[in-house]
Amino acid sequence: MLKRLVGYCLCLLSAASVAAAADPAPAGFVTKAAQAYMIEASTGTVLLAKNEDQQFSPASLAKLMTMDIVFASLNGGEITLDTDYPVSEFAWRTGGAPSRTATMFAALKSRVRVEDLVKGVTIQGANDSCIILAEGMSGTEENFASAMTRRAQTLGMTKSVFGNSTGLPDGGKSKTTARDMVTLAADLQQTYPAYYGYFAQADFSWNKIFQRNRNPLLGLGLGADGLATGFAEGEGYSIVASVQRDGKRLFLALGGIASDKERTEEAKRILEWGLTSFETRQIFAEKEVVGSASVYGGQSGSVDLVAKTPVSVYVPVSNPDRLAARIIYRWPLTAPVAADAQAGTLVISAGGRVLREVPLFTAQNVAAGSLTSRAVDALLELCESVFFSWLWDKAEGA
Repeated sequence: MLKRLVGYCLCLLSAASVAAAADPAPAGFVTKAAQAYMIEASTGTVLLAKNEDQQFSPASLAKLMTMDIVFASLNGGEITLDTDYPVSEFAWRTGGAPSRTATMFAALKSRVRVEDLVKGVTIQGANDSCIILAEGMSGTEENFASAMTRRAQTLGMTKSVFGNSTGLPDGGKSKTTARDMVTLAADLQQTYPAYYGYFAQADFSWNKIFQRNRNPLLGLGLGADGLATGFAEGEGYSIVASVQRDGKRLFLALGGIASDKERTEEAKRILEWGLTSFETRQIFAEKEVVGSASVYGGQSGSVDLVAKTPVSVYVPVSNPDRLAARIIYRWPLTAPVAADAQAGTLVISAGGRVLREVPLFTAQNVAAGSLTSRAVDALLELCESVFFSWLWDKAEGA
């Protein structure tokens, strides 16, 4: 069945504004990162996108998925912060003191509380903490990594695969994208408020060892409160960050940066731009009619479409008018049509760049029409189907 667009663009501000929407993205913002993705949390507006679906090695960013699994288990009551797990020789050698990687220095054959392990991961990025959690919760790190990948799919991280709990080199098994990492960061912050604060803790002491948070953005005045950094040989430095300031929250993921110093500078520059160069604008109120969809065989030839929540976007302060929108729905809707059924999507864009996609729902019931009206609509549907099929084929052949 063809997807049909409503026969007009929704002018959010003026006809001139819609025409201007073909212009380049705001300010032509450029980043040194090979992969980049940033959104504003409350509206879901995409502020920056560059190779956002290009896969790269997550390295230590994989630890964020490890924490998602752990936080979910804490929320579900499967484990508690006081649950303790043993330190195996594998965890000690692979991620502990002998590994010379980021570690919380858990002693071989000791037992460590989950809360201490969580602090080890979120504050220090400790590899031994990750493996101890993985083995304690799933028996083996391999089993835990499979659970990480399944959880990623559940969250919509369709291009992410995890081969271990730490992000240590695994022969290229682990892959992610900037978009997927932002999805994960948003899930951690929104789903686990009781535990998310660990990411912003400046330091921790455990077993008489004092360690500082490895996040370079904390303390820079940005409002940063998470999340993690990574490095993969041959692919460069990466970061997933979240900031909250002046009532705004941004999630950012960057990959493929040349140096540690450049990673910090670039992340700070992008986040400052996102915080200072945009403002929130409401376009439609809750349950306000956004448009309509054609209905065949009904007592009415169309049905109103509404969004269930207010529709807002995060737009450039210096150039707020360059917005356009269109409604996409699967054509045709056939009577009877029930009220409150999801029937389409409102796509809001600026400069040819999609900012938001909002589900739309039918505002009323449309009952089946008379036999005569259904026959006439069936004929019209056939004619339009042939016409749109012809247009589709012509477009694909162009």
